[in-house]
Amino acid sequence: MITVAPLKDKKEIESFFQKSGLDMTGFSGCVTATADGELLGYCLYELYEKGITVLYITPKNDLPLADGILRSTLNVAAQRSAMDARYEGKDNEELFKKLGFVLDANENRLDIDKLFSGCSHKG
Repeated sequence: MITVAPLKDKKEIESFFQKSGLDMTGFSGCVTATADGELLGYCLYELYEKGITVLYITPKNDLPLADGILRSTLNVAAQRSAMDARYEGKDNEELFKKLGFVLDANENRLDIDKLFSGCSHKG
């Protein structure tokens, strides 16, 4: 069974940020996907009072898994009523377009309302 959930331990979160070459802040978080103790993928983000910025997500070649990790990450924000979702990076943008989550590419905005509809990645 696959488990997708946010990490709570700051040291664990920091290790994912370091592994990805990103700096951690007081707003940093990480959602991981695991199966039987094996890491399948993860998403790094910054969560603010009004919104979330997705910084990094992997894998990019497994669309259903990436969709689940992204949805779980956006759900962290939605549970806190932080509904302004954005992303960084062109590689993220390509993935999020395939998953149908890009709301406005000029503003790097994600459609967080897609959480409340089914998966619709475009193979």
